[in-house]
Amino acid sequence: MTAVIFDLDGTLIDSAPDIIAASNGLLVEAGYAPLPPAQIKGFIGKGLAYLIQRLLEAVGEVPDGPMFAPMFAKFTIRYETAFDLTTVYPGVVGALEDLAGRGCALGICTNKPLVPTRTVLRHFDLTRHFGVVYGGDSLAVRKPDPAPLQAAAADMGRARVIFVGDSEVDAETAARAGVAFLLFTEGYRKTAVQDLPHRAAFNDFKQLPGLVAHIMEE
Repeated sequence: MTAVIFDLDGTLIDSAPDIIAASNGLLVEAGYAPLPPAQIKGFIGKGLAYLIQRLLEAVGEVPDGPMFAPMFAKFTIRYETAFDLTTVYPGVVGALEDLAGRGCALGICTNKPLVPTRTVLRHFDLTRHFGVVYGGDSLAVRKPDPAPLQAAAADMGRARVIFVGDSEVDAETAARAGVAFLLFTEGYRKTAVQDLPHRAAFNDFKQLPGLVAHIMEE
């Protein structure tokens, strides 16, 4: 049987507006001007520490300097309940229900820390769909290291694994783990679709069950 494992931010949910608002809120509190939303969006996907480092670098501070720890802590607190601007991508719930009906086991492998990951899943009533959830702090390493994806797959105990994501990090993770990658093109990637390794690409979650079924039939 098949395990379908999903990235979260930019794949199942569009959380960029909340991440941007929280980031600029912290910068303004610290006395800096807010950054352009597109610039902050480019920092999403490699974990919270990476995001904070890039924010500090963008305002001329040392990425790992004395401001890192307090900003990281403040952002973590805000991030755990920042849902006002976040939305679930259209068609996600229907696709998850369809895949479960086909006998697929479903999981999450994200670089978002585990606590806000579980919180946002509960907030949008998505927890019930996923038997396994790995966050960016579940292991000592995070994507694109393949270990979190491999651990999630091992926990799910299925012979075939498909990873669904939206970014360069997700594509690299799948390649390093040796699993099929389905690319959601409406997320946060910065690279052209044709330049990312993927089994198939889709821009509407109504397409996903059919793509998974095709791989299952191979």
